[in-house]
Amino acid sequence: MANGNGTGAEVDAAPAINAMVQYTKDFSFENPNAPRSLGPQDKPPNIQIQVNVNAKQVAENDFEVNILLEGSAKTDADTLFKFELDYAGLFRLINIPQSDAHPVIMIECPRLLFPFARQIIADAVRSGGFPPLYIDPIDFAALYRQRMSQVAANEQAPTVA
Repeated sequence: MANGNGTGAEVDAAPAINAMVQYTKDFSFENPNAPRSLGPQDKPPNIQIQVNVNAKQVAENDFEVNILLEGSAKTDADTLFKFELDYAGLFRLINIPQSDAHPVIMIECPRLLFPFARQIIADAVRSGGFPPLYIDPIDFAALYRQRMSQVAANEQAPTVA
């Protein structure tokens, strides 16, 4: 029963996401052409970044969520640097309906992890002798919708016997 000041049963039933812990699972930074690649460049490098999100249930309400960031900076002739980061967090979902759990896990949890993963990449690139690479914010909702569209398209594709 509520006591009039916002505490009580309605607070206990409020949905929540608790970030239990976050951590680097795997990280690699390569600077294959240093020190030659550290000098002035004629033109800006071509920077490619790929993002993927994975999740697995580890307990009744606990989920490990991973952001996988892979990227490279290349010139016409050389690779300046490459990186791969698998950054994860353990999240506990509280009072979130089962029907809402998947989007929460695949959108909100990575959104909470991303600033930390972004900083790891920026620091590594700077430590590699380059200006820090600050990855643009990622729209995890759009990434989720794209992934769900791909899953739906694959389910509707005819199978060949």
